[in-house]
Order: sequence, then structure tokens, then C-alpha cells
Amino acid sequence: MVMPTLCQAAFTALRQIWPVLVLEQLGSTFFDTALQMVAKDRSANATYPDAHLSTGDSQQKFMTDFFMIYNLIIRLVPIIPSMLLARLGDRGWRKVPIIVPLSGYLLSRLALLLVVIFRFPLEVMYGAGVVFGLSGGFCAFWPGVMTLVSLSSTAADRSKVMMKVELLYGIAGLVGSLMSGHLFLLYSSSLGNGTILLTVSTLLHLLCLIHSIVLLQVKPVSNNEPEDNCHLLSHDSSEVPVEAPAGRSMLNVALLFAAAMLYTSAVGGAVEILGIFVLKEPLSWNAAQVGYGNAAGCLIFITSFLGVTVFRRCASDVALILIGMLSFATGIYFMSFVTTTLTFYLARSLNLFALIPMPTIRSLLSQQVPASLCGTTLTSLQLALKFAGLAYIPAFTKIYQATLNWFPGFVFMLASIITVLAMIPVSIIGCRSLRWRQYVRIQGD
Repeated sequence: MVMPTLCQAAFTALRQIWPVLVLEQLGSTFFDTALQMVAKDRSANATYPDAHLSTGDSQQKFMTDFFMIYNLIIRLVPIIPSMLLARLGDRGWRKVPIIVPLSGYLLSRLALLLVVIFRFPLEVMYGAGVVFGLSGGFCAFWPGVMTLVSLSSTAADRSKVMMKVELLYGIAGLVGSLMSGHLFLLYSSSLGNGTILLTVSTLLHLLCLIHSIVLLQVKPVSNNEPEDNCHLLSHDSSEVPVEAPAGRSMLNVALLFAAAMLYTSAVGGAVEILGIFVLKEPLSWNAAQVGYGNAAGCLIFITSFLGVTVFRRCASDVALILIGMLSFATGIYFMSFVTTTLTFYLARSLNLFALIPMPTIRSLLSQQVPASLCGTTLTSLQLALKFAGLAYIPAFTKIYQATLNWFPGFVFMLASIITVLAMIPVSIIGCRSLRWRQYVRIQGD
């Protein structure tokens, strides 16, 4: 009697989104470490005689230029495909925005494996980035996941459920990052570094794609709460929700978009450079250390989830966002002065709650629009973040290259300043929502 019940529970768990998240994140962390180290290996022969750069600076320029172009491709190309996939999702094909991007993930991982095995030029990855983008990429996959999670949870529990997604994503990334550096060093004498790591990554994405096609189940729950309610400040579930006018909701959406774009620009720009910064002197990390560094970043998923669990009992969603932004601004500021591995981890430890803002912003956005527009709204946010990437990626790259000799950590200080700016629209939302609730209570009295 017990065994059939356990089997049924296991099968039910397999049909949810959680296995897809774990498999995708494991495969992606393996790929990220491999791409970072392959780029470092290929940069050894990079020379810029016209620029009169040293060997170390030439390698940094090669890697920053490569990642700038590659990341611009994977942000620009998915814009139209991800919107088309979001529209299909909102018309009832909820699995399409997940399945199609996963096929792009699989092909791009296979491309890097072929680059390593057959010694193809690293520029082949630009073409792989185009294929990845045409499938929708992360720009379609993540909103697709968040839409499924939103539709399968009530508005009151949505922030917590979304943070559970981030938690699981972070745990999988932590495990994958700890393993990735060591797996990269395993190789056969004929194929070279990274072949085993990339083979495992490709197989994980293949398994993930098969699972999403065969087993993944879409099961929305009924939500009797008003779709246009504004729960920006209330953290008491017993409080009667206040219905906000449509115009007010749209203004909240605009402010949330602005905050998200500024914060993502700060985080994305800093992390973009951070992966290259640790490969230069005085840190000069190897593959294992790179994996540990990525694991430290994934650990923030766990601490952010714990932060939400604790703080949401006494703090509103707006306060949670501000706490997370302050955490990142502080940690990335001190990253500007890092010169040793120990100080790197000390600065990273200040980013404990840096991942709280984005899932909370997505949760608030999903509460400002009808369920029929949820997928389109979340995808529009993701597209806005991609457009922001078209500006901050080359900006941070060129600033880093220009300040490489006199202050390499200047870009991290700049990211801290942008994060403080991102706190302004969030604070405005908090003030406006507080005044609105006071007005409604006065009207009720």
C-alpha cells in the first residue's frame, strides 16, 4: 500500500517543473565554466601589436571582446522569437516557451563541444549564439517557467513560490559549479580539456528536453482573488486587498520595469566582468577556482530564499526589494578593491540577498495584470532587460578595458551607483501605495 503511494507521489513530482529546472541549471553551469575556460585557453595566443598591450592585457581584451559580442548576440536575437513564443503560451500552448528554448540550449552546448574536439575557431560560438537566440533562449525559457509557476499558485503565495524556484535553481547551480571545475580538468589525451564536462552538459540538456516534451504537465490552479489587486505593501494575508485603478496599475508596472532594468544593468554588467576579472592577476584563478567562484554566486540563491522566508513575515514586497538591492550595492562596492581570493569571498558574502529583487518584482508584475496577459508581461520584462543588455554589456566592457591599468575595479563601483539609482523607483512605488491605502481607509471610514 505504501509503495504505490510513494510511486504515485514520485511520478507527480516528475510531472512538475522542478526536474526541468534542475537539469537545465546543471547543464548550464557546466557550459558556463567550460566556455569561460575555453576562452581563456584560446586567449593565450591573442596579440594586439597596434595597441602595445602586455600579454596579460591582451588576453583580457580578447576575452572581454569575445564575451561582449557573444552576449550581445544571445540578447538581441531572441527578441522577436521570445515574443512569438509568449503569445503562443498565452493562447494555451504553455509548454512551447519551454520546449523550444531547450532545443536551442542543446544545440549551443553541442556546438561548444565540437569547437573543443575539432579545434574550431572560438568565433563559431557566435553562430551557436544565433541559433540559441532564434529558439528564444533564456529570454523565452525563464518567463515560460515563471508563467507556469504563477498560474499554479495563488497571488498571496506567489512571491514565496517564485523564490522557491530561485532556491532550487541556486542549489542546482551550486552543485554544478562545484563539480564543473574538476570535470573540466578531466580529459583524454586526444580530445583535450573540457570534453567530458561538455559531454555531460549536452546529455543533461538532452534529458531535460525529453522530460519537458514527455512528462511536464501544465496544471493551473483557480484563483478567486481579483486580478488587478495591488499587494505592494501588505504582508498580512488576512488584510482585505485593495483594488487599484487600471491607470495606477500601469504606472506601477512602468516603475517596476524601470527598477528592474536599472538593477539588471548593474548586476549583469558587474557579473559580466567578474568572470574575466578573476582570471587576471593578482587572482589568476584556475578551472577549479572558477567553479568555486561560480558556486559562491549560486549560494546567493539559497541565502536570498532564506532572506525572503524570514523577512516577508515583517516586511512588505517593496521592503524586500530594497533589502536585496542594498545587499548587492554594498557587496559589489567592496569588490572594487579585491586583490586576493579571501577578500573576493568576503565581498561576495555581502551579496547574501542580492537575488531577492527580481523574483519579487516579477511577482508584483504578475499581480498588476490579468492572468491572460501574465506570460506576455513577464516576457516583455525579459525583453526589456535584453534591450538594457545591449547598452550595459558594451558599456561595461569598454569601461573595464579603459580602466584596466589604473583601476580594474572601477566597473564594480559603477554597478553599485546604478543599484542605488534602481532603488528610487521602488521607493516611489512604496510611497504611492502607502498614500493610496491611507486614502482608501479614509474613504471607507
